[in-house]
Amino acid sequence: MIQPQQLRVLVAIRDAGSLTRAAQALGYGVPTIAHHLASLERHFKARLVVRDPRGARLTPLGIVFVTEAEEILARLELAERLVTTQRDLGLATVRIGTFASVGSQLLPRAIRQLRSLMPVQVEVVEAEPTDVVEQLHAGDLHGGLIYDSAEEPGFTSPDLTFTVLLEEHYRVLVASESSYASRAEIDLADLVDADWISSRDENEASDRVLRRACHLAGFEPKIVMRTDDLNMIHGLVAEGLGCTLATQAAVDTRFPVVTRPTTQGLGIRRTSFVHRSGAVPRAVEELHGILVGLLARTAT
Repeated sequence: MIQPQQLRVLVAIRDAGSLTRAAQALGYGVPTIAHHLASLERHFKARLVVRDPRGARLTPLGIVFVTEAEEILARLELAERLVTTQRDLGLATVRIGTFASVGSQLLPRAIRQLRSLMPVQVEVVEAEPTDVVEQLHAGDLHGGLIYDSAEEPGFTSPDLTFTVLLEEHYRVLVASESSYASRAEIDLADLVDADWISSRDENEASDRVLRRACHLAGFEPKIVMRTDDLNMIHGLVAEGLGCTLATQAAVDTRFPVVTRPTTQGLGIRRTSFVHRSGAVPRAVEELHGILVGLLARTAT
């Protein structure tokens, strides 16, 4: 395995022009420099440095490698500075995944409260629930907000801990100028010829709910477009180009759209905070508690 010291030795040889001067620059003995160089050349099975009475110079392969080595060393130095700075300031960094709509409305308020309690940096990763769960399993996220159908849970794992924060009834999102907008509720049977806008992921919660509900009503929904862009979805619905499933809290009021319940009932969408089971960073525990508190106050 290549070690950072070996990279530094190769850079020093290039800059100093000899093993002796490279040793002086790094504060090593010449045998140490020769040892690191030999280890590198054995690793690549190639000569990286040519030595002659005038000193030492890099071979073409050595020149190619040393350019990449400098970038690696620079990134290592930056990483060390970041860790040292955060250690000295008592800072922590957590990565939190979230979906649009409710997640984007709720998480910023929670982060503000969290940062008032402790010195923490929060990196927000916007992703669909399936991606959030996958990144949690991979260890790329510390926590996340996801949504799912209460009737058809799509996420269960002994490695993850789920806390339900919010439950809302699914509704049909239609244009404000649509004939359906004036109805107190919509019979799904009336939407047999309607155009629908769905998620790109056919296993996404609202997609599964739509297929199940329409199947029970005796027809298959006609999907005209798939997108996960919330602004695009609202824009398409506002222009009367289709309808979709949503919850009231997910509605972007900047668009002329409304939600209407259905006669048959579509079930409940639940929003949950999820993190790896077992020990978690204190910042994640605090954020969890803040989110629970925010939703509790909203409910009252």
